[in-house]
Amino acid sequence: MDTAFTTAAYVVAAVLFILSLGGLSGQESAKRAVWYGIVGMAIAVVATLIGPGSGLWLLSLILIAGGGIIGWYVATKVEMTEMPQLVAAMHSLVGLAAVFVGYNAHIELARVLPMDETLREGLRGFAAIVAHKTAAEVNVLRVELFLGIFIGAVTFTGSVIAYGKLSGKVSSAATKLPGGHILNAAAAAISVLCLVWYFSTGGLFPLVLMTLLALFIGYHLIMGIGGADMPVVVSMLNSYSGWAAAAIGFSLGNDLLIVVGALVGSSGAILSYIMCKAMNRSFVSVILGGFGGSAGPAAEVEGEQVAIDADGVAQALEEADSVIIVPGYGMAVAQAQNAVSELTRKLRAKGKEVRFAIHPVAGRLPGHMNVLLAEAKVPYDIVLEMEEINDDFPETDVVIVIGSNDIVNPAAQDDPNSPIAGMPVLEVWKAKNVFVSKRGQGTGYSGIENPLFFKDNTRMFYGDAKKSLDELLTKIS
Repeated sequence: MDTAFTTAAYVVAAVLFILSLGGLSGQESAKRAVWYGIVGMAIAVVATLIGPGSGLWLLSLILIAGGGIIGWYVATKVEMTEMPQLVAAMHSLVGLAAVFVGYNAHIELARVLPMDETLREGLRGFAAIVAHKTAAEVNVLRVELFLGIFIGAVTFTGSVIAYGKLSGKVSSAATKLPGGHILNAAAAAISVLCLVWYFSTGGLFPLVLMTLLALFIGYHLIMGIGGADMPVVVSMLNSYSGWAAAAIGFSLGNDLLIVVGALVGSSGAILSYIMCKAMNRSFVSVILGGFGGSAGPAAEVEGEQVAIDADGVAQALEEADSVIIVPGYGMAVAQAQNAVSELTRKLRAKGKEVRFAIHPVAGRLPGHMNVLLAEAKVPYDIVLEMEEINDDFPETDVVIVIGSNDIVNPAAQDDPNSPIAGMPVLEVWKAKNVFVSKRGQGTGYSGIENPLFFKDNTRMFYGDAKKSLDELLTKIS
């Protein structure tokens, strides 16, 4: 097939991907944006299969069908609460693909460069591209594949550890080996020396050594990040996977892969920066895996948690004029979003003002709560971001916190030794009454104690969020 057709198809696919990213920024346009992405990917795959250098049709179709079946199976089996770890797992596959492509490029270089001109004429695909490169272009390719393998290896092990932390298979506590950042810096420095070594010799050993070091860096970076900061880690790894894909594109000479990788990498980096601002974290320290611990012993929390039953919550809601609901990961675990939506409908039918307060890092995935509320058909216009609603808590009669801890923790403002010190939080304690729907008295995923639960205007509505809300619904006519 003519190269011009493939190029044109890639341009169309790239435009669709850009429209998809733009549409995902709003709940109203998200569904349409997903279809833009699906159509763009279909065009890209078809254009690649029939474009220049195409071949091995049977193998390609088998792999596409196999991947499609696995993707369909995973999509139908994974619950919404498991989406963060699924995303991390997908990032690990992108990183691993970058490593494999980089090593394949190295093997082709080693195979093609010693050939004489007559043998090179019969080559196809990527080998033909390598055969027609000048010495300078070969050196550039070596740098590209080296960087692709490095970023891919970091992304792979980092994403595997992120998956483990999000799924509870790895401790959520920030853990570093003795030496901490010095080990990461030493591994990075040796990797740079390996680049110089590989650039000058083209040998396999510096490539393998760098890969092992990159795998360690990915592991150690994410292990050093605490559970409270995992939403930022997910978006950061998303950025890494994008740059890995872009590096693959440069190695293969695939313009669409370069564009898509750059889109994913830059959007992930921007999202990470926005989330770091929302948590009052340093963007550089995030990239270096340098946060998640405290500067000293956290302040002791005094008092006791006072429980309340469904009747007490229902009475307070009947007397309230304004209500703010703060959803968190506990709502996702209990799959209580539909019960929350029904509670909202009933309260609004009574003429009460009901709104939702969404913290940028609520849940374990950027936008996690927005997706759940949209799924439950909560009106978009009453779902507000932290900056839009934080000043309204002092005038609010009732706040219902559902499965949230860190994003409503006053220790972020009051305790300089808290692991979340300085992090902007939803100031729910300023409301007249606060009801916290929570399974028990534990500290939750991040392991940080919350003084909110001990305040005089807070009552603990213990139990599974869905069951508690279902009981509450029966008390509200």
